[in-house]
Amino acid sequence: MSHTKLKAQEIAMLRAEIEMLMNERQNLLKTTGAAAFFVANLDYSVLPDEACEAARMLSNTLNSMPEETLREALEKVENELTIGE
Repeated sequence: MSHTKLKAQEIAMLRAEIEMLMNERQNLLKTTGAAAFFVANLDYSVLPDEACEAARMLSNTLNSMPEETLREALEKVENELTIGE
């Protein structure tokens, strides 16, 4: 196989991998945004203790994320809620 053809194949594989990672990132942002929206709207007074502990753990994890990433995740959910209305 020629060097040029091998290089083109490597570039194509890298493009496919980047595309897959970008799609995965979008899905993770949607999941994170939905989780943040869910936690923000929880009524802790009606949850069982075990559920409260899980919600606190989720809340702490979300709060430890970079602000910019969390903002982007919330915007993803907000856009979907606007489209769904």
